[in-house]
Amino acid sequence: MATDPVCGMFVDERTSTLRLVRDNRTYYFCSTHCLQEFAQPEAALRRLRARLSVAWPLSVAILLVTYGVRIPDAPWVLLALASVVQWYAGYPFFVSTRDAVRSRTWNMDVLIAVGTTAAYAYSMAVVLAPGVLPPTLYFDASSFIITLILTGNYLEHFTRERAQGTLRGLGALVPSTAIVLREGREVEIPVAEVQPGDLWRVRPGGRYPTDGIVREGHSSTDESILTGESRPVEKGPGSTVIAGGTNGEGALTVAATHVGTDTMVAQIGQLVTEAETSRVPMQQLADRIASAFVPIVFGLALVASLAWLALGAGFTVAMLVFVSVAVTACPCAFGIATPAAIVVGTGRAAEEGILFKGGDSLERASQVDLVLTDKTGTLTKGRPTLTDPIPMPGVTEEELLRVAASLEAQSEHPYATAVLEAAHRLRVPSAPAVDVRSDPGRGVRGWVDGSECALLSAAASREEGLDVGPLGDATARREREGRAWSVVVQGRKALGVLGFDDEVAPGVADAVHALASDGIEVVMATGDSEPPAIKVARAVGISEVHSGMDPRAKLELIREFQSRGRIVAFVGDGINDAPALTAADLGVAIGAGTEVAREAGGVILLRPGFEGVAEALRIGRRTVRKVRGNLAWAVGYNAILLPVAMGALVPAFGLGVYSVLPITGALAMGLSSTLVVVNSLTLRWSGRNPRPPSKGSPAKA
Repeated sequence: MATDPVCGMFVDERTSTLRLVRDNRTYYFCSTHCLQEFAQPEAALRRLRARLSVAWPLSVAILLVTYGVRIPDAPWVLLALASVVQWYAGYPFFVSTRDAVRSRTWNMDVLIAVGTTAAYAYSMAVVLAPGVLPPTLYFDASSFIITLILTGNYLEHFTRERAQGTLRGLGALVPSTAIVLREGREVEIPVAEVQPGDLWRVRPGGRYPTDGIVREGHSSTDESILTGESRPVEKGPGSTVIAGGTNGEGALTVAATHVGTDTMVAQIGQLVTEAETSRVPMQQLADRIASAFVPIVFGLALVASLAWLALGAGFTVAMLVFVSVAVTACPCAFGIATPAAIVVGTGRAAEEGILFKGGDSLERASQVDLVLTDKTGTLTKGRPTLTDPIPMPGVTEEELLRVAASLEAQSEHPYATAVLEAAHRLRVPSAPAVDVRSDPGRGVRGWVDGSECALLSAAASREEGLDVGPLGDATARREREGRAWSVVVQGRKALGVLGFDDEVAPGVADAVHALASDGIEVVMATGDSEPPAIKVARAVGISEVHSGMDPRAKLELIREFQSRGRIVAFVGDGINDAPALTAADLGVAIGAGTEVAREAGGVILLRPGFEGVAEALRIGRRTVRKVRGNLAWAVGYNAILLPVAMGALVPAFGLGVYSVLPITGALAMGLSSTLVVVNSLTLRWSGRNPRPPSKGSPAKA
């Protein structure tokens, strides 16, 4: 590993790639010039526009003077005009060539710089030393090649800029100042100076400067910038808010939790940037082709030009052959085939609330043929309700809920939320619980009022041989209805049973049907008991169900499917799903998931809803198809036009064809790159394909 002397970037000597490490993420560039454009995309566009505003008028003037308009001292005028185009408009290509030489790499700009300089230098020699060389000027060729390729670069940058516009818009929604509390007084300071733990206030209609937790006040929030949901979300003490959200009608006092680059908006921008700049596995082949292609093209250009020189075609034709081959075969399409599609694909996904954490996740999404999904919070709304607490004889409902609420006070499980909401609604106070420990898939245990207590799932209670006595009929009826239940235990004595119900989330059945129509099988793996799992599976059309699965069992199931050659995506939203999200070929963390689940997943769905899974996999497949199509076009273009540039048309049109081949080659190369960009842009225009709802099929455990 060496360091580039121009900007201090790392140069990977094995792959000849420039790398920049920023915020613990790695970005790849073909030159330091590309790095500058990455750091300031809007400035890069302005510079390109400025160069094009000079290059096009001068190139047209050069063409007119060369082929018809008579003016005094025309050769000297052409030299002056072409020099401006060559050294001002073409400056980026020469900077990139300099960087390539310093880092001992080959890139497409080397071909452009050498090819145009050859035509320019020949023409300049004709003007400065008349009579030494045949008096034909090719300033039109060198100027139009630079202008056309610069135009293609502008279109590429414009495409990237448009694709990233939505994400930059998110960052622009965060206010530049915040009103913080300092010694009881309100002080307005720059957002960059807000620290975690600071208290800040937001007035009605204002935007939140950081992520935080509401301490005082009640209001509603428009969080559609991230969730896409236009319905306001009620906020009160204990509620979380996100930077960029819009406050409703009430004033709030909020404690900052995440600031600066740690806010949700900033993290989204970093994730998308990482996905756009990372190297997907299939791009490695394109990189190897492009890096080897440039020296091969130089060799072909030299061989072809020397061959025509040996055949007596003359120095001028030999020089034009060299320029034609170098410019026509410029591998620009190879260079942008993958990035163009990935930029547009990830931008489109972000607009749908789907974040790919890297290009490899995008490619993996295109290969998935089996989706393994949790039930609670993914297929269901994730907010189960406590439908009926049933105490044992001699135990009151308040005593039953008191023990359950005490154990669940520190848990994030959806059933815990249901228990706590029921206790709050019935005004049942909880007691301090100590040594509370969660057993994923089985329940929670701890000490309440000096007694060892537990809240166990139905499966765990059976394994431990707990006797629910007269409540057996009630639990059996709930199982027949497909409803979940748990047992509250004190010592070895059952205090009662808690029955839960969780509705299927809207759109799940359509999403399962859409996945099936794409040839992707959906399998449920849940820690819940068999009856509620089968009830949900039948409602949404899933035929294979694995119930009573703890995290280890889910891992074993994933490995079993993988051993059969299946590419598995796991969909989850909780802490207990993190191991499975990591072990699967593709982890998909659902929108309402915990931070651990988000960290483990390769794809993050900001919006709640299983339909995002089907859309994420479709975007992955469409993007990869575009990449393959772009690469196929790049290969086909060079396979057809390289022989033409080397002389395939001479038998039909004579040697005179080389007077126009440099310009037409540049035009063809520019059109090739433009077609790659346009093909990638169609990803933005391709929408979801509506699918009819599935009727479901019988489930099997």
